[in-house]
Amino acid sequence: MTIALTKSPRNWDPVVKLTHWSIVAAVLCNGVFTEGGSWPHIWVGYALAGMLVLRLLWGLVGPREARFSAFPPSLPRALAHIREIRAGKVHDRPSHNPLGALMVYAIWGTLGIIIASGIAMAGLPPRAVTHDHHGVERAAQSVDEEGEDGEGEESPLGETHEAAVNLLYLLIVLHLGGVVFETRRSGRGLVLAMLPGRR
Repeated sequence: MTIALTKSPRNWDPVVKLTHWSIVAAVLCNGVFTEGGSWPHIWVGYALAGMLVLRLLWGLVGPREARFSAFPPSLPRALAHIREIRAGKVHDRPSHNPLGALMVYAIWGTLGIIIASGIAMAGLPPRAVTHDHHGVERAAQSVDEEGEDGEGEESPLGETHEAAVNLLYLLIVLHLGGVVFETRRSGRGLVLAMLPGRR
């Protein structure tokens, strides 16, 4: 598939790029390479939480295009944007378009649920990682931290965590599809704009 880019990509600031790709790396790492409940999984989760908090703070004090005020969540605006798409209209926006804004907030909210449920099961540092009597580091083990109840059934927290992770995967697929669609429609290199070092 060839996508013709007719306009220069938007420039995102370094903090937006850092948090974006750090969150991508953390989700990929915990989804593919670490075992749920293991200490690497837990600590990657804490790193993910830190990056999300940084991005949310940047939404208050960062440059204009990174602030929440530049892309407020609005269903009426999203519906109006759909009508613009149907009419073939393309508007140049300094930040996310209304549909993209809804997706961003949906992803952030889902990440928040994943992080909160994960911390509720694993606990806060240093309880999340303990040492056995040989001094070997391991993930703290308890009924809630394993996401199971006393009969080996998944606990409500574990079910919430798993459901939110599955929802996140769905949102990521939709997000990628939206990026490809909007790149083709607008002629802007949306992925290129998010690459580190891109000016």
